[in-house]
Amino acid sequence: MTGVIVTNPPKADLEDVDALAGFGVATVSEAMGRTGLLGPGIRPVQQGVRVAGTAVTVLSRPGDNLMIHAAVEQCGEGDILVVTTTSPSTDGMFGELFATALRRRGVRGLVINAGIRDTQELREMDFPAWSRAVCAQGTVKATGGSVNVPVAVDGQVIRPGDVILADDDGVVVVPRDSARATVEASEAREAKEARSREAFLDGELGLDRYGLRDTLKKLGVEYKTYEEYTADEGERS
Repeated sequence: MTGVIVTNPPKADLEDVDALAGFGVATVSEAMGRTGLLGPGIRPVQQGVRVAGTAVTVLSRPGDNLMIHAAVEQCGEGDILVVTTTSPSTDGMFGELFATALRRRGVRGLVINAGIRDTQELREMDFPAWSRAVCAQGTVKATGGSVNVPVAVDGQVIRPGDVILADDDGVVVVPRDSARATVEASEAREAKEARSREAFLDGELGLDRYGLRDTLKKLGVEYKTYEEYTADEGERS
């Protein structure tokens, strides 16, 4: 496997990245038209943490973390390391020593489509991580790969410099060229949700606020009293 290490790729503006960190993963995905979500298999090793950063991508062979070592040099302030493998892997490719080196360089977290270990230590040092698996199995450093190239995770293409937003609900990728527009769309969605929240606190039902009674009617869903329902069931039995 040959590879390439791309240096100094363009990145989303950190002002937009930090603005996106103010929204949840669900809000941002909805604001982009329900796109960008990595699958539910990528889960946090901690709780109550939300982080956003610019992607430094790694493509490795399974069970081999050589290219993570190479990627550390390419990481800087405001980045999130994104690692995937050429075929499925659950080996623990990343642990506390990597996190120590990345923290020193200002990296905000990790998303890995493989295994991670030293999770207690990662939580204790407040280095947030999202992974496909937790596994103590170690790895080798023997095969080439690539850094800062487009990679795919769960059908989502992640390019170097794209925005990665992660929280308790999962991970979403925002294309770097769409970061500002996504901030604005997320602000609008959050404002809309705030209005709905106030309406629900006042007792309004979603059925009425969203016009869902007509939807139920068009779908043939009927309202029946308990007596009517049980009588109908009795006739069918």
